[in-house]
Amino acid sequence: MTTFNRLNIERPRRIARRGFTIIELLIVIGILLAIGGIVLVNVIGAQDRADVGVTKVQMQGIEDGLQRFRVDMKRWPSEEEGVAVLWSSSGLEDEEDSSKWGGPYLQKPAPTDQWGSAWIYRNPSEIEGLSYDLISVGPDREEGTDDDLNIHESIAGEDGSLDDEFSDFASSSSENG
Repeated sequence: MTTFNRLNIERPRRIARRGFTIIELLIVIGILLAIGGIVLVNVIGAQDRADVGVTKVQMQGIEDGLQRFRVDMKRWPSEEEGVAVLWSSSGLEDEEDSSKWGGPYLQKPAPTDQWGSAWIYRNPSEIEGLSYDLISVGPDREEGTDDDLNIHESIAGEDGSLDDEFSDFASSSSENG
């Protein structure tokens, strides 16, 4: 026997750990918060991109409706009529036009964009060489800011004029009657 046992001195037993220290818990919480923040930023960014994509699709649908309106009516809607004449003939300025109206030109009325703002329709266009503008003011709901979406943004230059590579097509779309 050892000398410890003879003297009834016991060795200290190892105490079993049954939990985490506060430092370990804080580190785990910090890691989880960092991961959650990264996921949240990506999800929010995806939602913003989806809203822009939906608005662009809506604009293309309205543009198709405008084209069909022009075929039937032999003109573009006036600025006063706006895009509302694509789903209702009640907005037509001239009563005689009601007989030519072949709409609705949209399956569902679309009075607002993805952010709840009314579409901005201008006839004539502010872009030289085009007949009309269709604009969504974007998520900030203010006209003239960087997040505005214009149906012609892919063909218009920064100065608001038609890019040279698209100017050949302007004569057919700029006819107003």
